[in-house]
Amino acid sequence: MRVVRYLYRLPLLLLHIVLMLPLTLLAMMPPWGRLRVNGEPLEELAVRLWSGGLMWVFGFRLQRHGRPLDGAVLFVANHVSWVDIEMLHSQKMMGFVAKREIASWPLVGWLAARGQTIFHQRGSTESLGGVMEEMRLRLVQGKAVGVFPEGRTRGGQEVGPFHARIFQAAVEAGVPVQPVALRYGERGDAQTVVAFGPGESFFANFVRLLGEPPRRAEVHFLEPIASADLEGRRRIAETSRARIVAAMTG
Repeated sequence: MRVVRYLYRLPLLLLHIVLMLPLTLLAMMPPWGRLRVNGEPLEELAVRLWSGGLMWVFGFRLQRHGRPLDGAVLFVANHVSWVDIEMLHSQKMMGFVAKREIASWPLVGWLAARGQTIFHQRGSTESLGGVMEEMRLRLVQGKAVGVFPEGRTRGGQEVGPFHARIFQAAVEAGVPVQPVALRYGERGDAQTVVAFGPGESFFANFVRLLGEPPRRAEVHFLEPIASADLEGRRRIAETSRARIVAAMTG
C-alpha cells in the first residue's frame, strides 16, 4: 500500500507545488495581500489554505479543538516534527521562531522564510537576543508569534521542559500566551511515527511521511494565560506545559 500511496500522492504534491504555490505567493503580495475575505487578510487566508492542502496531500485529517485568539498572541506548542508548523499555519497565520537550519530545507525552508519565520542560531546567545527583540516588536505591532519552547524535537515520546526565557517577549509586550497541544493519530498514538527517527534527515522524514497511511491530526487551542496573571516567565512556562501535557493525555 505504501507504493500505491506514493503513486497518487506524489502527483498531488507536485500539483500543489506547481499550481497552488504560485497562486499562494501572488495572494501574499501587495496590494492583494491586504484585501480582506470575511474579515481575514487574503495573505493569511492563502497561507492557511496552502498549509491545509499540504497536510491533506500527506494524508493528515485535521481536527481543531478550541479556537486561536486574534491579534497579538504568543502561541506555544509541543514539538514533534516539521509538520507542526504546517498544522498550525493551517489554522492561524503566525510568525514562527525556528532553528536556522530550516531555512536550507527544500520547499519548507523557502516557505518558512516567506511566512514571517524568525530564524534562530541554536547555541548563540547573540542570536537569541535578536530573536527575543524581534518577537517583542512583532507582538507590540499586534502580530501573532508561534514558538516551540522545548527548543527541539524529542522523538514524539514526551513533552520536554519548556525554556522560560522564550516567554519574556510576551511579558514585556503584555500579551496573552495560548498553549497549543498537537496530537497525531488516535489519542496521540502516532507521535513517534510522525517524529524524526534516530538520525533521520528532513528529506528522509518528508519522503517517509508521504507514504504513511491517512491519520488524524489534532490541534488543541487551550485556555490562554494573561501574562500579567502569573508572576514571571517561569510560572507561565510551567503552566503552559502543564496544560499541553493534560490535553495530550486527556
